Amino acid sequence: MAQPRPLNVHLQSLISGYPNRTALIQEVIPALLRTLPDIAQALQKTSVSRAGSANSFGDDQLNVDVLAENLIREAISKVPSIATASSEEDPVEKRAYLGDVKSDEQYTVAFDPLDGSSIIGPNWTVGTIIGIWDGASALSSTSTPREKQIASILGVLGPRTTAVIALRMPGTEGTCFEVNFTGGNIEVIRPNVKLSSTPKTRYFAPANLRSAAENPKYLELINHYIAQKYTLRYSGGLVPDIFHALVKGHGIYTSPVTEKSPAKLRRLYELAPIALLVECVGGVALDSTDGTRVLDRAVRDTDERGGLVCGNASDVEFVRERLLGQ
Repeated sequence: MAQPRPLNVHLQSLISGYPNRTALIQEVIPALLRTLPDIAQALQKTSVSRAGSANSFGDDQLNVDVLAENLIREAISKVPSIATASSEEDPVEKRAYLGDVKSDEQYTVAFDPLDGSSIIGPNWTVGTIIGIWDGASALSSTSTPREKQIASILGVLGPRTTAVIALRMPGTEGTCFEVNFTGGNIEVIRPNVKLSSTPKTRYFAPANLRSAAENPKYLELINHYIAQKYTLRYSGGLVPDIFHALVKGHGIYTSPVTEKSPAKLRRLYELAPIALLVECVGGVALDSTDGTRVLDRAVRDTDERGGLVCGNASDVEFVRERLLGQ
């Protein structure tokens, strides 16, 4: 196994041909990553309870949601190149950096500070999802996430704290790597995360499984996975289920949308960052509402929602045919 590599060295090697991205690799990505051990440590010391408030979407907040939100907001307020930020807890794009220093680079950060609130009570793995976008806004009526979103971070807060980072400069295929946190250092432990074309074991994560009772096609799909001896790996948390596929090299995640089970995942804070990551590891991510590529649809509003089918390309294509009828 290769020796861990310092984060700054690895990032510099990835974007050496982009001299105008200095702040991205020296300030933005490191600052966001450093919030993850802080969130994990805070969770270990905090009893989960209702915060007594709701976010702008009307969702009840837990104290840990607010805690994670505040830690990330504090970090980005000190980074001159992060011009704007919004989150699932505060879904209005606002000025992020509070200082006076000007930066030649401008980025927008859109994040879900603590994904998996429904499973944090029983002490299951949860996470943080972050998208990094070019410019002073992630929203557009014309430009798509494929054009504007250049990086995403999947922070995994479990028995150990780790993160995977997808980075795709304009005109490139993109890359994905995993980092570990050792003391105050961030080290790259897997420099090239990829899904496998020939996995030893195939895994499926059927979100919204109850909808199989009203959707015969979804029930048939689940039965297909059982008959083909796929291994069930589903926690109820988007972060651990996606991360499992990245560790094992295979996984098909399905979150269908039906009349009785409307779309819940928010495009800006969950779908787009996850889709970038999945594409950078060689997979495919579709909106199960209509079968379109997640990254090919402009995000006009922070409350836009969709469903998700993502994972290894051949498995996603099978779901497109069987579940979506395309």
